[in-house]
Amino acid sequence: MKLIELLQRSEGTTLEFKRDLSSPDGALKTLVAFANTAGGTLLIGVEDGSRRVCGVSDVLKAEERLANLIADSIRPQLVPDIEVANWRNLSLLAVQVYPSNTRPHHLISLGPEAGTFVRVGSTNRRAATAQIDELKRLNRMDSFDEQAIPNLNSEALDFRVASELFAPYKKLTPMAWKTLRVTTEDQGRQVPTIGGLLLFGKDRFALFPDAWIQVGRFSGSNKSRLIDSAEVRAYLPVAAEEVISFARKHLTVESVIEGARRQERWSIPLVAIREAVVNAIVHADYAQHGSPIRLAVFDDRIEVENPGLLPFGLTIEDIQHGVSKLRNRVLGRVFHELHLIEHWGSGIQRMNAACQEAGLPNPKLEEIGSHFRVTIYNQRVAAAHVDATDENILTVLRQLGSAGTAAIAKQVGLSSRATLTRLNALLSRGLVVEIATGPHDPKRQYALATAEH
Repeated sequence: MKLIELLQRSEGTTLEFKRDLSSPDGALKTLVAFANTAGGTLLIGVEDGSRRVCGVSDVLKAEERLANLIADSIRPQLVPDIEVANWRNLSLLAVQVYPSNTRPHHLISLGPEAGTFVRVGSTNRRAATAQIDELKRLNRMDSFDEQAIPNLNSEALDFRVASELFAPYKKLTPMAWKTLRVTTEDQGRQVPTIGGLLLFGKDRFALFPDAWIQVGRFSGSNKSRLIDSAEVRAYLPVAAEEVISFARKHLTVESVIEGARRQERWSIPLVAIREAVVNAIVHADYAQHGSPIRLAVFDDRIEVENPGLLPFGLTIEDIQHGVSKLRNRVLGRVFHELHLIEHWGSGIQRMNAACQEAGLPNPKLEEIGSHFRVTIYNQRVAAAHVDATDENILTVLRQLGSAGTAAIAKQVGLSSRATLTRLNALLSRGLVVEIATGPHDPKRQYALATAEH
């Protein structure tokens, strides 16, 4: 663990700061949430918000108390790594938790239902029943959409439509159905799986009333004025194209002459929209009830939102780097066979590449409530201007990791006052962060701002 790197970051999915253990409930909820979600580090002795390093008095006594609290308060038993970390003349407690193989964990005082927490952004949320069920399936290595529906038979699936969709790629046979897990054997007969019903069920809305896609076009940048809408209830492999067609209808397009050829350029690349929609369909949590997948077109952006957080164990940073974990294995297999998905984990990277090529910012990825949202903006941006002196300061921080004003000034050949002015400007732009015990700490240090891990 590198303490300086943790102090450079903001609180997020895998990092939280606590000033002390005077109210330990918050720290225990965080450890439960980390273990249930994607792991993380709790750093005690740092104020949240200001990131002021205040340290922990009698750190060995605090370490023993925390270990006892964890052992007595959390079930199943959780054994995190607790380490004393030193920063200048202060001691801190760093508690590292890994994604657990015995989740869901809960607080004994609240019980398994009310005491199970998951991490959403920088907050701890009480897990809904569907999320607790998903945590249990994760330990069993089960997929929700691979489960059998024993009260139905294979006639519940529309084999004609499925065969037509697969015709360009392969012939569907009963064995192919079983291999894809569209059907499975239950008590000696073939029955549809949940994934099979979601994909090709003739009466799928009877069991999954939210397995459709709501699309809308709004005037302006909020939802106060709806000017067009539709409900896309086609079979899921077909629904993706219908949603993209709706978006295309409401995008602007310009003709660009490149060499001797004229090309059409959409205000938002269609490939980025397609990837967002397909990802939403394949990764939605269909065990949740109450809302469908949604696509909303605004003047300045498109939002694609699906029910369900990221699969437990994944972070937004993970998926930005191509790490993938399928929530719905049947949907994933079928979409892959239909060439609607290319390589696992590459969808986000393709979205980013398409937007960058068009001069647009990377899509914004968020977990909001119990949903996951992708926002694609249509306003072209220019890179933030950094002059040569600022770039020298940033280079010094890349090399040193962190440094005080005097050390930076010596490296870049400026006075301490001029360097401090530059550092304050970089601080306000979010390019550097300050690490200090308080606003008047004469030994404060600066470091490059880093993304949340």
